[in-house]
Amino acid sequence: MTLSIVRDITEIEAEWRRLEALPRNSLHQGLDWCKAWVAAHRAPLTLVVGRIEGRIAMILPLEIHRRCGITSAVFLAHRYNNINSGLFADDLALSARAQQALVRDLAKHLGEEVDLVVLEAVPLVWRGRPHPFAALTRVPHQNHSFQLPLKGDMAATLAQVNAKRRRKKFRTQTRRLEEAGGFEHYMPRTSIERHALLEEFFRQKKVRFEAHGLPDSFASPSVRNFLHALLDLPPKGDDHPLTLHAVRLSGQPGKPIAAIAGLSRKGDHVICQFGSIDESRLPEASPGELLFWLMIEKACREGALLFDFGVGDQPYKRSWCPVETVLHDILLPLTPKGKLAAGLHSALVAMKAHLKRNRFLYHLAQRVRAGRLVPTLTE
Repeated sequence: MTLSIVRDITEIEAEWRRLEALPRNSLHQGLDWCKAWVAAHRAPLTLVVGRIEGRIAMILPLEIHRRCGITSAVFLAHRYNNINSGLFADDLALSARAQQALVRDLAKHLGEEVDLVVLEAVPLVWRGRPHPFAALTRVPHQNHSFQLPLKGDMAATLAQVNAKRRRKKFRTQTRRLEEAGGFEHYMPRTSIERHALLEEFFRQKKVRFEAHGLPDSFASPSVRNFLHALLDLPPKGDDHPLTLHAVRLSGQPGKPIAAIAGLSRKGDHVICQFGSIDESRLPEASPGELLFWLMIEKACREGALLFDFGVGDQPYKRSWCPVETVLHDILLPLTPKGKLAAGLHSALVAMKAHLKRNRFLYHLAQRVRAGRLVPTLTE
């Protein structure tokens, strides 16, 4: 494989489209997702392109950040991606020696401007296929991701989890919502409705983050513009970069929104990108849990085979998902400083993983990030 650095998307757009369509490649490295991020952030783009006998067999869409004297290259939108892969030809398989040679070649092309390439949240095996960089330096990511295989209908799908408990909970939720005036599975159709619902999601998240003393990860205007741009992209058959679903309380004045989720789909893979609830709207009916039932049921009807709850360990994900996927950060040091930075990154990830396993320490660390340094006894 020979490498080159490309800064202009149009130079390789057709090849990018060819690679992004392959099942092994994450939709988060798809062209539309990356173009929306670049436009919203006005971020310089660095494309690492690998060719074999003149044919493009690899694209790594990266952006460059400098922090604490270290320059790192990471996947575009990396903190808002639920699974990463890079883009690789379907027949690409690299020996351990070839992977090491690729890193040395990458250092020749990027070593003057980048110390460390960090490919975050990558499964080393995804749907039976090993990642082409699986032999390189890696560290377990601090979060795992969780998936529910879909079995053609809701009954067969629920058989993988506690079906009896799930059905009982669903009946209770629907009864409580019907007693409060009824509800509907709301999927906005017009552009105005879609963008209004996304703004309601931002409002709900802001309230929830403030209530728990956490930083708002959706506060940045550029992040909001990015998500708004994804809503405007047209679907390609069943595939779509972002659609919104909600539980709307149809019997109450103004039809308020009790829960919201954003879904992406590529092929037979559906990913829940984000979700929120309005805790003032019938929390005893668990409208967020109900929304997952409705979305999973719809995905079954539409022929999807995998419903992905995304990155992050939450009790509701474990209650739905029989599959837990270990993710890794793949580290490609390009300079001596990059080797030191790779060691620091590994230590920080290990520390984050330890914090997440300790609820008190994790909550305290989140409050520090949010600027609320000292928890009160009542919290």
